[in-house]
Amino acid sequence: MTTSTAASRSGQSLPRPEAMIFDMDGTLFRTETLLIPAYHRLFDQLRSEGLFEGPTPPEELILSSLGMLLEAIWKRVMPDASDEARQRADDLLLEYELAGLTEGHSELYPQVRETLSELHKAGVKLFVASNGLEDYVQGVSDAHCLTELFTGIYSAGGRQTSTKVELVHLLLQEHNIASAWMVGDRSSDVEAGKGNELTVIGCQYAGFGREDELQGSDCFIYQFEELLELYRTSARK
Repeated sequence: MTTSTAASRSGQSLPRPEAMIFDMDGTLFRTETLLIPAYHRLFDQLRSEGLFEGPTPPEELILSSLGMLLEAIWKRVMPDASDEARQRADDLLLEYELAGLTEGHSELYPQVRETLSELHKAGVKLFVASNGLEDYVQGVSDAHCLTELFTGIYSAGGRQTSTKVELVHLLLQEHNIASAWMVGDRSSDVEAGKGNELTVIGCQYAGFGREDELQGSDCFIYQFEELLELYRTSARK
């Protein structure tokens, strides 16, 4: 579906933001292009080390868990595994994903860099707020030449936050942001936006979450570049 969504669900223009805060996985970054090869490789390694038995859990388990903190992801993907196995999975996933980034085995969603560049030129302050590990989030940004466009890159791993609401609150405080859009594809992004009284743009193109995942969003987009139209038609204060 590629319906243009240049207005909010109420039919009114959205308030023009000083900043936009983006989730990484499933919003800017086509996560599965990097994650799935690393996922299978890490379970092969866990089996070889005697830390896991049986077949690799279905890919859908980890894909549907994106947006959660890693601790919660591993409890969902391998509920009967030991703490040692889950910690080792953390380490291996990061190692293999960083290797994949270096080797160029990953993709952004279409028009992400071009759209962010236009928003940056228009004077919008751009941020990332992700529940991922710091090295991973920064690595994705660096590998795809996005870092220069961001005012700040915030990760739960780097800031030791327990929720994305807390992470976004920290970002807003540190940069004295008065108005922003939270842009993401998971319920944690909606919660982070609404918990900080922000406008929420729900991204419907990744397909990792449930049908009601983005309930409560102020607006939906079906292609990333639709953000430009939303910004251009937003209402100045």
